[in-house]
Amino acid sequence: MTGSHKGAAGRRRGGRLRRTALIGLSFLVLLVAGVGWGYLKLNGSIDTFSADGISGDRPPDTSSGQNVLVIGSDSRSGDNSGLGGGTGEVGRSDTAFLLHVYADHKHAVAVSIPRDSLVDIPACKKPGGDWTAPQQHVMFNGAFSVGETAEGNPACTQNTVEHLTGLRVDHTVVVDFAGFSALTSAVGGVPVCLPQDVYQRDLNPKRPTRGELVFGKGPQTVSGQRALDYVRLRHGIGDGSDIGRIKRQQAFVGSLVKKVKSRGLNPTTLLPLANAATDAMTVDPGLGSADKLLSFAMSMKNIDLHNTKFVTVPWRYEGARVAIVEPEADALWAALKADRTIDGQDAAGTSRDKGATPGPGTTASGATPSPTGPVSGEGIDVAVYNGTTVTGLAARAAELLRTHGFTVTGTATANSQDQTRTVVTYGPGLRDEAETTARLFGGARTTESGEPGIQVIVGRDYADNPSAAPASPTPDTVPSAVADGARSADDDPCSDLSYG
Repeated sequence: MTGSHKGAAGRRRGGRLRRTALIGLSFLVLLVAGVGWGYLKLNGSIDTFSADGISGDRPPDTSSGQNVLVIGSDSRSGDNSGLGGGTGEVGRSDTAFLLHVYADHKHAVAVSIPRDSLVDIPACKKPGGDWTAPQQHVMFNGAFSVGETAEGNPACTQNTVEHLTGLRVDHTVVVDFAGFSALTSAVGGVPVCLPQDVYQRDLNPKRPTRGELVFGKGPQTVSGQRALDYVRLRHGIGDGSDIGRIKRQQAFVGSLVKKVKSRGLNPTTLLPLANAATDAMTVDPGLGSADKLLSFAMSMKNIDLHNTKFVTVPWRYEGARVAIVEPEADALWAALKADRTIDGQDAAGTSRDKGATPGPGTTASGATPSPTGPVSGEGIDVAVYNGTTVTGLAARAAELLRTHGFTVTGTATANSQDQTRTVVTYGPGLRDEAETTARLFGGARTTESGEPGIQVIVGRDYADNPSAAPASPTPDTVPSAVADGARSADDDPCSDLSYG
């Protein structure tokens, strides 16, 4: 499903998708640096992946800004075999950024989604052409591995991000591990700062001895393999978590963007950077030519360093995995839909949409409004299941639905009675109806299923508080915890070393 548009599989570039997305970084840097690609002759080839695996049940294209998903894999196949990474031939995503470029083209924010986040993966197309059944509450990085190919499955990751955020992804990019190494060398190295000395065993925890010093404590400049070691480093520094590594990667990208701009945006300095990035990328067909890529990059030339922000989706640990925290995450996505910046500014600009006439149910800004007023279930059929051991809970929920105009097609006991949180599942084309249904059950999550229609599986949360008011509209302001933790591209690399 990720076949190149450049011919048969044998002619594809051997490691194009087999990289770690530590390294969505190279493309991200060129975007937010606003490089003057109009002056450059791009010699690097640009591979594309097939878009026929993109879901037909997508969020509406109503946001005023642009959303770019940057992903990659940690396979060590192809050109990356000597650079570290994963241990197998199957492409696996390691890090993902959703870059939102605001409609005023003066602000941008990159939102990191931890690889271990527990999410719902919707139906995805496999290389053979058949579609998988949706998966619930599984690791985010599993979406890229659907189909078990070295090329990975960027369309499935895009489907998952759209399902998670409610934002339509305009472009998806997979980038090259080796290309990132070349990019850091082309810019003359990137300033970083470490809170402590780092030794060889910190890079390889299985090493029996501490080994030699790899990085000394304090500020220094890294490039090539040393830059890769820095962004991949996790053990023996900070809290040793992937979250800490994400923060370090965000600081690194900010420092890299700052270094690019400090060298001046001219053909002499930018040509090797542009070639390194284009040679490394695999993109969706919408960016599959130099002209399209140039046009898109030039649209962001006025974004400055301070207005380039890096955040992580609200999260908490759930055992060894990461749970995305609601309603804080929904508030973040709503802010991006409304083109509200991290500090609360309206960055919608003068162009309120992407050239399309606002559709029914949208505001003048082109953003879908949050639901308000009473919940009406007119025309919506729902089946109700009791996911707990509390007798009569499905009947109680069914009565609530009927009082709001829903048609209840039946009640029954769910296959499992250990449901802690109420879930609303839905079949193809019923996303909006499911979200309306979920409003009656504060805190309920919605997920696509392989079954037709809408099902409500009531959980312990409803049993404990059956009279909870319908969920209130999601605010379009960024949660303070996210805003307070944001990093700007112009920050000193030695500031807030807790990320290290």
